[in-house]
Amino acid sequence: MESTEPGEALFIGGRSGVGKSAVALETSHLLAEAHVQHAVIEGDNLDLAYPPPWHRGLRLAELNLAAMWRNYRRAGYRRLVYANTVSVLEREALAAAMGGLARSVGVLLTARDETVRARLALREVGSALDRHLERSDRAARELEANVPDSVARVVTDGRSVTEIARELIALVGWREDERTSG
Repeated sequence: MESTEPGEALFIGGRSGVGKSAVALETSHLLAEAHVQHAVIEGDNLDLAYPPPWHRGLRLAELNLAAMWRNYRRAGYRRLVYANTVSVLEREALAAAMGGLARSVGVLLTARDETVRARLALREVGSALDRHLERSDRAARELEANVPDSVARVVTDGRSVTEIARELIALVGWREDERTSG
């Protein structure tokens, strides 16, 4: 039962430790509670390999996204929640990999350095923490400098994932009255 309606995507980006994965999963949970049909893809998993495929010019994330999205479409899905650090910088390439979209919404999650450091310290141990902090700081600078104004900025400091997810659902406009069965 392939969906013939145009696809839509919510692209969630932000530095490490800002809450992308947690917010994407909570968004999915709230959409499911409202019976809004959707899929969730964690973009970091689409090209997680060593050595990193992008160092060899491979666009493995886009190729894998295209394959996964094709399968979701065959199963009748037309909405995607996609989380990845730089997804808000690569919306056009990601949309093209999905065969084009009727609409996409980009959201950049932000947090103060202190918040990110505290979150990463809970998640990472040993020498990995310093590397993650360094990469997170570098990504924050790159995102701030390059994310277009058309991308909504959502602050995560001091807020619950449920509150943030509700804000994202309002931004994308996937309401219960637009729900699909099944």
